[in-house]
Amino acid sequence: MQEDKDEDRIQAAKRLTKREPRSAAEAFREIACDDQVDGGLRLQAAGQLAELDPRIAAEAFREIACDDQVDGGLRLQAAGQLAELDPRIAAQAFRVIAYDDGLDDGLRTEAATQLAKLDPRAAELALHNISHD
Repeated sequence: MQEDKDEDRIQAAKRLTKREPRSAAEAFREIACDDQVDGGLRLQAAGQLAELDPRIAAEAFREIACDDQVDGGLRLQAAGQLAELDPRIAAQAFRVIAYDDGLDDGLRTEAATQLAKLDPRAAELALHNISHD
């Protein structure tokens, strides 16, 4: 039921995009940063937000990527999209994922691999940490 309401919120924000882009951006930001919303819907809202306000979208993607209540694969996707908007913040997000020992080692390793493109030294340390957990 809640997911249906959240999908309705996304649809309403999409309708605002052309007429009231600032209001649409705020609506997408609220959805993307709401930890009670399904991670996939949060990621979708952040993607829409990126078209309206890349700076605010970067913060939304960071929140999703660093939220340990979100599915690990979605967190990795958020960090990947973040890399296009703000590589520095993306490196921080990949680092958080790589050091999250609650995640599968494969996801952590993938995060460290992506981190290597942005901060090779941090990636080396993360891979060392993963191998010693």
